[in-house]
Amino acid sequence: MTVRYAYGISAALLLAGGAATLTGIGSAGAQTAANDSAVIRSMAPRAGAPMSFADLTEQLQPAVVNISTTQRVRVTNNNPFAGTPFDGLFGNRRGSSNGAQTREAQSLGSGFIISADGYVVTNNHVVAPGNRNSTIESITVIMPDRTEYDATLVGRDAASDIAVLKISAKKPLPFVKFGDSNSARVGDWVIAIGNPFGLGGTVTTGILSAIHRNTGQGGAYDRFLQTDASINRGNSGGPMFDLNGNVIGINNAIISPTGGNVGIGFAIPAEVAAPIVETLRKGETIERGYLGVQITTLTEDLADSLGLEKNKGEFVQRVEPNEAAATAGIQAGDVIVKVNNRDVTPDQNLSYLVANLPVGTSVPIELIRDGKTVKVNAKLGKRPSEEELAGSTFDPDAEDNAMGEDENGASAQATAEALGLSVVDMTATIARQIGVPSTQKGVVVSTVDPNSDAAQKGIRRGFLITRVNRRSINNAEDLDNAIANAKNAGREAVLLQVRRGARDPQFVAVRLNEK
Repeated sequence: MTVRYAYGISAALLLAGGAATLTGIGSAGAQTAANDSAVIRSMAPRAGAPMSFADLTEQLQPAVVNISTTQRVRVTNNNPFAGTPFDGLFGNRRGSSNGAQTREAQSLGSGFIISADGYVVTNNHVVAPGNRNSTIESITVIMPDRTEYDATLVGRDAASDIAVLKISAKKPLPFVKFGDSNSARVGDWVIAIGNPFGLGGTVTTGILSAIHRNTGQGGAYDRFLQTDASINRGNSGGPMFDLNGNVIGINNAIISPTGGNVGIGFAIPAEVAAPIVETLRKGETIERGYLGVQITTLTEDLADSLGLEKNKGEFVQRVEPNEAAATAGIQAGDVIVKVNNRDVTPDQNLSYLVANLPVGTSVPIELIRDGKTVKVNAKLGKRPSEEELAGSTFDPDAEDNAMGEDENGASAQATAEALGLSVVDMTATIARQIGVPSTQKGVVVSTVDPNSDAAQKGIRRGFLITRVNRRSINNAEDLDNAIANAKNAGREAVLLQVRRGARDPQFVAVRLNEK
C-alpha cells in the first residue's frame, strides 16, 4: 500500500501453517475449539516470564492455514515492428501493436479456521487480484499436514482488508475463536503464527507495543494493534493470539525500510474484525455510516491558528453537497470534536467513529465554529466504496509522496517503475478538482518519486497526461502499454504531453528508469 511514512508500510502477505490433528482435547468429533478456555488454562505459560510457548503453540497451530491463489494476468504482446510498415506481420491489426496474452501468477498468505465446518478468515489482499489486469482463478487452503482444499470466497471487504473463505472436509476441522482485544494492554505477550516467505507453520512471539495505533493512513480502519513479534511478508491474514489462546488480531502490515521485519507490525483488532467476519460469513454486504466531509488532522499549527488544542478534533476542509453533514448544517472550517458523545482523537478518528455506526443512525455531533461550541444532529448516509472515495478526495495541491507499491502490485507497475509516477484514471470528480472539462481524457498524476527524471522535469501531482509519444491515452492501462512499447523499441525516454489545470498543454521528454 502507498504510505506517507519515510520507510513505508508494507501490506504483508503473512503465510500460515499448522498441524492437522488436535492434541489433548479429545476426538475431533467433539468439535471443541482449539483455543477453548478450559483447555488453554491448563497449559498457558505463567504470566510475566513464560518458560515456553510450546504447549500453547501445539494446541493452536492446527487451525492456522496457508492460503494460495492462482491468478490469470493479462499482459501486453509487444510487437517489435509497432509503428512501422511491418506492423501487421505479427497478426495485429495495423496500428494496434498490443495483442492479448495471459500468464499465470500465484500469491501466498495466511489464514485461520473459525469453525469446524470450514470457515476461514484471512486478509482481503491475500485473495484479491494482484492488479487491474488480473483475475483470481482459484483459491487453495493448505493445512499443516499439506492436505489441500479448494476454497470458495464467501465475502470480502476491502475497507477493513478482511475476507472469509469456505472449505469442505469429510471430518470436523480444528478451529479457533476471537477474543476481546479491548482488554489487551501494552506489554502483554502475543503469539503470531503464519507462513512468512513461504516457510509454513512459523511461530513468533513478542509483546503488544501499542493499542489502537493510528498509522497516519486515514480511513475508517486506521486503528491497529502494534507488536514487536516478528511479522514478515507472507504472514498477512494469520492470527495474533494472546496467552489465553484467543485471536485478538489479524496480522496485516509492517513498517520497514527494507520490506523485512524491524519489529513494527500491525494487526487488525478483534473488536473490529469479529463483527465484519460474522457479517461476511452470512453472505451480507458491509454497510458503513457516512457523514460526507473531507477532513484534516488538527495539527499544532492548524490548532494554534484556531486557538484550539491540537489532536482534539478534526478540521472540516470540505462538505459534500446533499450528504449528511450538509443537511445537518456542518460547514467547511468547522472542527468536529465529538461524535455520538465520543471524543474525536488520533486514536479514534472521525472516519472510524462514523463508519462503525449503522447507516441511517441519527447521531449528535459537537463542533467548534468561530471559537464557539455548536451541537447538531446528522442522519448518517451510506459510505461509498474506497474507489469512489479515492476519486472524490483527490487533491491536486496535496504534497507529493514518494512512490510506494503494495506487495500485490496494485499500483500501475509499469508506470511506477519506468517513470517514477503513480497515476489514476480520470473521473468527472477529479476533472472538476483539477480544473479541466468533464469530457477530458487521460490520466492524472497522483504521486511522484522525488528522485525521478519526471520530478526533475517539473511533473507534479495533479498533472494531466493526455498523450504518450504523440498517441492519445484514455486510462492507466494505455499508459502502461505505451511505456512497454517504447521499451520494446529500445527507446530510453518517452514524450509525454502534460497539462496543468487550464494551462496550455506542453510536451515533456521523460527518461525511462533502467530497471
